[in-house]
Amino acid sequence: MNEWRGIPREEIPWFPTIDAALCTGCRECINFCRNDVLAFDEASGRTVVAHPYHCVVECRTCARFCPAGAISFPDEAAITAIIKERLHSRHAT
Repeated sequence: MNEWRGIPREEIPWFPTIDAALCTGCRECINFCRNDVLAFDEASGRTVVAHPYHCVVECRTCARFCPAGAISFPDEAAITAIIKERLHSRHAT
């Protein structure tokens, strides 16, 4: 996905963060996400964010699947503000 609602995807900082201290390496998140966002790091035995901008904006289902609560996402209000600003600046030009 190169754009989201006309905004270049790289301009929207929406992607998961993995808390390595909490991740148990169960791979539930990897098994769910079909967008190649997450990968398993064999060296650490943990999930890592491999391709952050492949993440679907506003999706946080992988976090719901994580039994350890190791996955978090940015503050929704902050992301909404960024999106509104980008949409406004696109329409103003």
